[in-house]
Amino acid sequence: MENQQEGPARRERSVRRRRVLIASVAGCAVLGGVLVLLPREPAEPAPPSPGALALAAVGGGTPAALPGLAELIGEREKAVRARPGDAASWAVLGVAYAERGRRLADPAYYPRAEKALRTSLKVRPQRNTRAVAGLAALANARRDFRAARRWGEAALKLEPRRWTTYPLLIDAYSGLGEYKAAKRTLDRLTGLRSGPAVLARAAAVYRDRGWREDAAASLADAAAGARAPAERAAYLERAGQLAFERGDLDVALRHFREAVRLDPDQRAAQAGQGRTLAALGRTTEALNAYLAALAEQPSPQYALELGELYESLGMPEAARARYGLLRERVRRAAAGGANEELVLGRFEADHGDPKAAVRRLRAEWKRQPGTEVADALGWALYRAGEPEEALRFALSATGTEPGGGVCDAASMYHRGMIERKLKRYGAARRHLAEALRINPHFSPLHVPAARAALEALGEPPDEGVPEMDDGAG
Repeated sequence: MENQQEGPARRERSVRRRRVLIASVAGCAVLGGVLVLLPREPAEPAPPSPGALALAAVGGGTPAALPGLAELIGEREKAVRARPGDAASWAVLGVAYAERGRRLADPAYYPRAEKALRTSLKVRPQRNTRAVAGLAALANARRDFRAARRWGEAALKLEPRRWTTYPLLIDAYSGLGEYKAAKRTLDRLTGLRSGPAVLARAAAVYRDRGWREDAAASLADAAAGARAPAERAAYLERAGQLAFERGDLDVALRHFREAVRLDPDQRAAQAGQGRTLAALGRTTEALNAYLAALAEQPSPQYALELGELYESLGMPEAARARYGLLRERVRRAAAGGANEELVLGRFEADHGDPKAAVRRLRAEWKRQPGTEVADALGWALYRAGEPEEALRFALSATGTEPGGGVCDAASMYHRGMIERKLKRYGAARRHLAEALRINPHFSPLHVPAARAALEALGEPPDEGVPEMDDGAG
């Protein structure tokens, strides 16, 4: 009897379960239809490869990371092997070679860059702006500013609104001492384009004209707006240079360290750390920073700085080893078509043969008469015992024209020492004091000499007492 009673109850429960199941299936079908109709969430885009980032940087005139450059070079080498008539790939390859050579201080890349760029022009001789501008970039990397100006102006004629050509011309004009042309070119650039790369180029022009606050502000904005770590690191390194030049060591060190954190291959910032740490008296850290920079980017300038630091510490053997590296790197640069006569002339003036320095720097002045060359030649003439002629170049390097009044501490020191030799004591006192005011840490070797010379000059005479002076400020 119980079994007969349970049968209908079970059948009723079974019917209810089937109804629930059918309703659930129908609900799922409706929900599935709704989900099909709803818009899909966009897939997260894959991050660009290092090579793609380097290609964007090379094309946009911004600093590229070394791993990305290596990847880009490998890709383009394969491309030109497969398609020898690909003018665009040849041009990109040439610019990438030039940039890698500059970043590594390895001039062996420069002949490869030139071959690739000229191959691009051979394949496409007409309206090949990318290759022509690439030759301007290569010439700047080699410090051949006359060639850079020639190629840059040719590229500009082909495409007057191609903004990436303008920074190349600004570098060329500045290297030739044509500062008004550099400023005009900057004005045209800012009329065409804005952004971090333009701000950084403007900062260089402002610095050359003595507008340090404007230069620092432009670099701060450039670093804040940069997207790629290598680009931001490059702008921070330049900001660190500016801070060091005005003697603000804490700010300089902060910028240099952040640059290295963002881009461990930023060797200029590592050398900047060495320079700043030495000024702070943290000698062991300074030596380690310089050695790390030189190990990966054996720049003649870093070798000179480290050698002078060793010399200031009473370590002549270590200094001579770095000076030997400097000479070797200058020879290698010449073999790659690069010009390191300026740094070699500076070295010879203080640590080698001053007369040889004068010969080298006179030739350099004829090639590209910029402010840096004027300063170096004036100092070499002073060291070679020709202070009268030396003063003419010192005045050119430190006056308000042609550069606009950069007022570099080392240049002011050079001028003060030349004036002291000529018994123009008032001017000497002013300019030696100015050098130490601008940056009391500008050189581990020359700061003590500046202080000693200023102390020997004594206090200015009482009013009414004549003092030999040239009347120049």
